[in-house]
Amino acid sequence: MSASSPAPSARRWRSVVTIAISRTIDDTESGLMNNLFPVIRAALGLTLAQLGVLAAIPRFARMIFGPLWSMAADRWGRKRVLVFATGGWGVWTGLVGLAQNYEQLLLLYAIGAIGTVAGEPIANGLIADHFKNNERGKAYGWLRSLSSFGSLALTPVIAQFSRTPDGWRHGLYLMGALSVLSGIAIALWVHEAEPEKKNEAPRPRPAFGWRDAASLWRIPTFRLLAGSVLMVTSIVMMPFMVTFFVEVRGWTTADANFLQGAFTAGWMLSSVLGGFLGDWFERRLGPKGRVVLMQLYLAAFAAGSFLVFQIDWGRGPAAYLVLMGFGLIGSVGFSGVVLPMVSHVVPGVSRATAFALLFSLLQGMFAGILSLAAGRIADGIGLPGLMLWVVTVPYAVNAVYWTLFHRAYPVDRARQESADLPGAAA
Repeated sequence: MSASSPAPSARRWRSVVTIAISRTIDDTESGLMNNLFPVIRAALGLTLAQLGVLAAIPRFARMIFGPLWSMAADRWGRKRVLVFATGGWGVWTGLVGLAQNYEQLLLLYAIGAIGTVAGEPIANGLIADHFKNNERGKAYGWLRSLSSFGSLALTPVIAQFSRTPDGWRHGLYLMGALSVLSGIAIALWVHEAEPEKKNEAPRPRPAFGWRDAASLWRIPTFRLLAGSVLMVTSIVMMPFMVTFFVEVRGWTTADANFLQGAFTAGWMLSSVLGGFLGDWFERRLGPKGRVVLMQLYLAAFAAGSFLVFQIDWGRGPAAYLVLMGFGLIGSVGFSGVVLPMVSHVVPGVSRATAFALLFSLLQGMFAGILSLAAGRIADGIGLPGLMLWVVTVPYAVNAVYWTLFHRAYPVDRARQESADLPGAAA
């Protein structure tokens, strides 16, 4: 059960849509540097290794500041912190457009990234509060799908910014302004769930806490998830995708952004598909159903990444179809398996801690280190080699690793469901 009573249907789905818009803007702010890197590289004389540094910044920010934002959200309220972090902080994104050299770009981008990483852990906790166990897969799927749709809608705009030498600066100004507007939207339309009955004692609000973090390691499924997220290396693939098609396949920066738009279109559908598939596999196969789905997803992602990055599909419709098909695989595991599983095996009062620890601290730290290394790896063995050894191979290994969940997850889920029963011992 969620920590607070679900809001009425219209109100909670309005919250999902508003948070999705905010996530779109945050993700676009973080990704703009990657999407326009060939233009920025020409303007400021940057290297692939420096792209690796820029790609690492949001990852390290996620590691350090994700848990801190979660603690702030517990103390001052999730909605209030989201308004500040995704709205007011957006001014820094606009200031990045004023950078005149690499050092200024690095400093301003790092400050801006501190705010863009706040949305994910706080939003995941809000969604868990609004929806019951059997609805969360669908809710997470729609959240990620709507965010992807927003990114897709912005693709033509981002592509246009790549057509002029200073277009990247105008793109940053625009995203900073949109970030401020998203903060206003959150203030107006996001509902923070609270107990509905006035005579009902408030239940503990999910919060980040170090004591909770230590207790989570006693849950076998949580320990296994911590190992698995270190092999989810697609977050390193994304910063290099546009540059890959520009430098390896000979696309223009604008056309490479449209090609990535095809991938994003598939990803948008994938998020909803993952939510429905996760719930369907669970109905058919019980708790092990999500584990089976995750193994199928990881194997398919490994195969898809090989087809995309190791085979040249030309510059016609085939390339767009292959990228869209790859995107269609992209988010099935996260929305349909990982997010619901965390909610199912972790006590309600520790969910914010679990999300922050897994996806902000651990995954952020590893992705940051890997991003720093990726630029140097690409300089050494080329971008196709980077995609093979840093994306395809880890996903294939992860598919085998998930065999360990077949035993652990059903036991942990049953234990938590028993603990959630009325009258169960605390």
